[in-house]
Amino acid sequence: MSNTFLSYITDEHLLKCIANLHNSYIRAKNNVSKKDFYKNKVDTIKLTFDTKFNDIDEEALIESEILRQIDKSINNSIGTFHEQILGGIDGFEVGNLSGFDIKANDDTLFADIKNKHNTMNSSAAEALFQKLAKYADTYKKSTCYWVQILATDSFDNKWTSIINGKEYSHSRVNKISGDQFYKLISGEPTAFSDLYRVLPKATDAYLATIPRAAEIAQNSALVEINEVIRDTGRSILDQVTFDNFGYYNGFDNL
Repeated sequence: MSNTFLSYITDEHLLKCIANLHNSYIRAKNNVSKKDFYKNKVDTIKLTFDTKFNDIDEEALIESEILRQIDKSINNSIGTFHEQILGGIDGFEVGNLSGFDIKANDDTLFADIKNKHNTMNSSAAEALFQKLAKYADTYKKSTCYWVQILATDSFDNKWTSIINGKEYSHSRVNKISGDQFYKLISGEPTAFSDLYRVLPKATDAYLATIPRAAEIAQNSALVEINEVIRDTGRSILDQVTFDNFGYYNGFDNL
């Protein structure tokens, strides 16, 4: 198996990870029906100001709001992408819902991967520390990591913190930035930046292997909204507001 893209994982594994992520993009786009779009309620007060202050027409605004919801789903998939990439390095494996994201085959390393440094509240941080400390206590030769792929600095430090009024520290529980974690388990000092540099070329190589139709996916939410508008005569924003808040006083006659 060749390593023309990266030295620490095979081309086959890299392209498979990209394919998995692409499928997540397609699923996210296809899954946004009108029902899905309305699930968490649409803030049409904010959208009204957006149309005026940002000079965006209503249809483009609703489309961008749908894409924002898709982006939230994709962010989770990006974290999975990193797990899969790292799990393809010799000597390591993906957790697959086992309580950890990445581990060394010889149980000397366990890691929980977060795509961004600020994705946890204090309760989640406390639970994560306790989980990692439990792995460290169970596997005496292990070091356990909270990995921040997108961190505010480059670091590999012991994780000591006061969380919810309690002081937490363990000699083998660390927090580590994405670049340092990629370096740690790949043995390549620039492993993370190497991945960044090859992604455009590797993604193009993957896309060249699939039918064009497979990379095109459309959400149905805006189509469904426009179908209703043809009958009601409302503006797009009024229709979205009615659909979300028609049971509020005065909104039933929009």
